[in-house]
Amino acid sequence: MAAPEAWRARSCWFCEVAAATTMEATSREAAPAKSSASGPNAPPALFELCGRAVSAHGVLESGVWALPGPILQSILPLLNIYYLERIEETALKKGLSTQAIWRRLWDELMKTRPSSLESVTCWRAKFMEAFFSHVLRGTIDVSSDRRLCDQRFSPLLHSSRHVRQLTICNMLQGATELVAEPNRRVLETLASSLHTLKFRHLLFSDVAAQQSLRQLLHQLIHHGAVSQVSLYSWPVPESALFILILTMSAGFWQPGPGGPPCRLCGEASRGRAPSRDEGSLLLGSRRPRRDAAERCAAALMASRRKSEAKQMPRAAPATRVTRRSTQESLTAGGTDLKRELHPPATSHEAPGTKRPPSAPAATSSASSSTSSYKRAPASSAPQPKPLKRFKRAAGKKGARTRQGPGAESEDLYDFVFIVAGEKEDGEEMEIGEVACGALDGSDPSCLGLPALEASQRFRSISTLELFTVPLSTEAALTLCHLLSSWVSLESLTLSYNGLGSNIFRLLDSLRALSGQAGCRLRALHLSDLFSPLPILELTRAIVRALPLLRVLSIRVDHPSQRDNPGVPGNAGPPSLIIGDEEIPENCLEQLEMGFPRGAQPAPLLCSVLKASGSLQQLSLDSATFASPQDFGLVLQTLKEYNLALKRLSFHDMNLADCQSEVLFLLQNLTLQEITFSFCRLFEKRPAQFLPEMVAAMKGNSTLKGLRLPGNRLGNAGLLALADVFSEDSSSSLCQLDISSNCIKPDGLLEFAKRLERWGRGAFGHLRLFQNWLDQDAVTAREAIRRLRATCHVVSDSWDSSQAFADYVSTM
Repeated sequence: MAAPEAWRARSCWFCEVAAATTMEATSREAAPAKSSASGPNAPPALFELCGRAVSAHGVLESGVWALPGPILQSILPLLNIYYLERIEETALKKGLSTQAIWRRLWDELMKTRPSSLESVTCWRAKFMEAFFSHVLRGTIDVSSDRRLCDQRFSPLLHSSRHVRQLTICNMLQGATELVAEPNRRVLETLASSLHTLKFRHLLFSDVAAQQSLRQLLHQLIHHGAVSQVSLYSWPVPESALFILILTMSAGFWQPGPGGPPCRLCGEASRGRAPSRDEGSLLLGSRRPRRDAAERCAAALMASRRKSEAKQMPRAAPATRVTRRSTQESLTAGGTDLKRELHPPATSHEAPGTKRPPSAPAATSSASSSTSSYKRAPASSAPQPKPLKRFKRAAGKKGARTRQGPGAESEDLYDFVFIVAGEKEDGEEMEIGEVACGALDGSDPSCLGLPALEASQRFRSISTLELFTVPLSTEAALTLCHLLSSWVSLESLTLSYNGLGSNIFRLLDSLRALSGQAGCRLRALHLSDLFSPLPILELTRAIVRALPLLRVLSIRVDHPSQRDNPGVPGNAGPPSLIIGDEEIPENCLEQLEMGFPRGAQPAPLLCSVLKASGSLQQLSLDSATFASPQDFGLVLQTLKEYNLALKRLSFHDMNLADCQSEVLFLLQNLTLQEITFSFCRLFEKRPAQFLPEMVAAMKGNSTLKGLRLPGNRLGNAGLLALADVFSEDSSSSLCQLDISSNCIKPDGLLEFAKRLERWGRGAFGHLRLFQNWLDQDAVTAREAIRRLRATCHVVSDSWDSSQAFADYVSTM
């Protein structure tokens, strides 16, 4: 009897205290109550008034949590978001769920519909994360709704622990607010909860905003838990801001000019000078060394420019030094800068011998596998628009300006050695008493470039994604330098970045990264409009550079000139670029390739497949082969060398003339899922091919999923497929996708009746998107009702009038 008496006493206490606190609420409700005594505007019940009072008075919190479950369940919808979030644990212990309440709050306050592709597992976390972003950007007024307003709680602080993903847009809105002193606890909470940081549609920002971003990234990445940084849709990247994000993501930190020191780094680390190893990891200890003649020339030019700089105003930063002989040696092979990452093993020129300006620097090949694609042909890819260059500071007198065709090349050469550090050895300092770029007042940061040798190394992210962010030469070089030692990076996505000939530098940096101890890179996603290398040669080069890669996704939309041997001025055969040697065994498990138009050489694809014995998933998009025999060669290679292959997908390929090869695939007893998406399977001889296809599927007991979207199957083809589930079939098919196949309601109804007649039971999922089911809605509903007794049906309401051309073709 003790327990019921305790509950009774607690309930009485609740009513007494709540009644006392509801007097004011009752008086506020009196006016509308007089005007309407019933209906939707009727005065709230006493219990509802008590619940509102409980939500408005935090002193009742501990007592309310001890109430019985039925009473607590009635109070939950009346709480504001702060108490509703705090009471979550108690509600779960009593067997109560708040998910429906959070979903209603989302619909009423956020007023947006989640994506149909998104599976929301926790509406509380989703609401609080979106609420945090809206409050940070100032796009929601918390005083506009009583459920959002409570003076006892900080909206940012209370919702910060639910934030797993934060998006920074436009002119870095929110960065300054987060690093402000009043929000210190908010930033500390974010450092432990935030995992993904996204940048969308960035614009040019001022120095103060960049300084705030520097502190924010340092806190969230170097001292936090952020593991992924993604950049989206940045048509004109600001070089200084982009390089800042990259270097901070890679773990390099240096307080900005005039910025406060980091209180988390500790006194010892604030004044600690970085070790030589830290700088050499990024800047490359194997960069080319200059001979005596070059060093003397560099010292003389540096001394002369130093004397010129003394005549300039003190505020104007001095410019970097250019060495013409070495610059011409770098540009002699087009845009090749590979010597920066792979120096010559020996020098064939005597020290002190000065090369003529037209003579390129002699280098020896580091290895036969890497020297073969050093230089991209000048006509191999469309030339990008001229890139913005850092302007040289103009002096009052004595300031020289570069003119002529070599001006841009000299600027590029200057940048390379700015990033590389310019401090190569002590001998060069002794000759000219100044290293290249070590003039008074010169600092890489004044040009928007990172002074990495003065930086400290901290924790770095594991996933980097760049979507539609054009990379200038400066940005590409910085990225390649960072990648060469970014051992913590596990996944890299470069999507439509306009790499062009910079792809060769990327390959060099990936090869250097693969040689680092502890390299974790296992996934690479690369897509672009153009590529100086044909896609298969590029794939071979990537696989050779990263033999431990597990996932490779590569797509090129438009062919390079080398894809067409008949184009004059293109490069030679593929062997001149990638070599004829076999690809070593790799660890690829998933390979996705999107091809440009034009026939692809099947032997090159087969060479990749032969070296990928662990391949489990293969996807070919828009692949075209010279003949069905070439396609058959690829399938035969899969059967012989890729015994672990489970999933195979073909999209947007004309397989109308490859019906025997399709049957060969359907008889493969190792594949579990096959996709033929928009492959024109039944364009030729459908009456003969469909029975052969069904017979092959009936004898395959390992195939679990078959996807046939966009193949104009029609009613006749659907009824033929129904025989796969007949009583004499040994098929174990449990997933069938027949979307976009011109299926009408009467054909679908007959398909459902045949499945019922054979009594196979539930076979899994059936996808029916974008079929002509709107032509007879009643019949379609009856067919879907019958099918749902057999399988899980996924369909949509689609206007079939959009597919009139397909209808005519199947009449």
